[in-house]
Amino acid sequence: MELAYIPSPSTGVVHLGPIPLRGYAFCIIIGVFVAVWLGNKRWVARGGRPGTVADIAVWAVPFGLVGGRLYHVITDYQLYFGEGRNWVDAFKIWEGGLGIWGAIALGAVGAWIGCRLRGIPLPAWADALAPGIAVAQAFGRWGNWFNQELYGRATDLPWALEISDGPNRVAGTYHPTFLYESLWCLGVAALVIWADRRFTLGHGRAFALYVAAYCAGRGWIEYMRVDEAHHVLGLRLNVWTAIVVFVAAVTYLILSARLRPGREEVVEPVGPEGEAPADAAGEAAADPEAVRAAAPTADLTKPDLAKADPAKPDATKPDLAKADPAKPDATKPDVTKADLAKPAPAEPGLPAQAEDTAPGAKKL
Repeated sequence: MELAYIPSPSTGVVHLGPIPLRGYAFCIIIGVFVAVWLGNKRWVARGGRPGTVADIAVWAVPFGLVGGRLYHVITDYQLYFGEGRNWVDAFKIWEGGLGIWGAIALGAVGAWIGCRLRGIPLPAWADALAPGIAVAQAFGRWGNWFNQELYGRATDLPWALEISDGPNRVAGTYHPTFLYESLWCLGVAALVIWADRRFTLGHGRAFALYVAAYCAGRGWIEYMRVDEAHHVLGLRLNVWTAIVVFVAAVTYLILSARLRPGREEVVEPVGPEGEAPADAAGEAAADPEAVRAAAPTADLTKPDLAKADPAKPDATKPDLAKADPAKPDATKPDVTKADLAKPAPAEPGLPAQAEDTAPGAKKL
């Protein structure tokens, strides 16, 4: 007789009038919102603009849901296309059945499209979102609890999960593998956040660490499950998938650290209106050198009337005291050649000089 156990809900759906509210869907939705919220905070901290993570998630999430469902249907095709099965059930995603491997793979395609449209490097965006994805998985696993699915071997441990009798399951107490994976995912999120701060991970290495750490836990948790699955060389298909993806993630970590050390200096280009990302603008305001560099430079070719010294002469006005005697005085009328051509008035008592009117003669 078990002294303690984790009870399972009697139903995974609550009807609000004609509208069914499914626990499995709620867990996924909550996970997505938490992932976007945490990813946005990390993105802004790295110099990105608020809202960019959500804009790209609009592409990544639908692709991820389709990819997760496709992976589940392909690897468990006998549940939908076997004898006595209805292939329409393959579209009933609310009844459970999402493969994380397909969700991440196809979700990455959607994220790549969103990043391309925004001119953002996909590895940087994935690094910012990596812990949030792990937290989203932690929430999503509780959807399996609502559906009473994906549990482990029978056990009488105090934290055993009680399963009621139903289609494709036998009543009893089993290892709560959904709980094991949920807690493991929270640990993975904490590990990625710590390692990112400690080693300044960049160029997709934070995401690769998340993938490797998740696969390490998924391997032994998957090995405990007793639900129907395909086996290869005595191991469940998902165990082999975890091994292969783990090796690929570790390989990427090593090669990336050698080929592209450090972290991206700029994760998001300047906006279309010329505004800098929020964090970058804050850093520039806090840096006196940046403030001086951004300040407008005064035009030295124009006098600054506001700062003019009354004791100094105005350079824009002529200095009569220093006038050059060789130069004509601009303040006196200019004597033209016509004035010089006029005869000078005769002195009293002297006859006037006759004017030379010979052709071609010049007037003096």
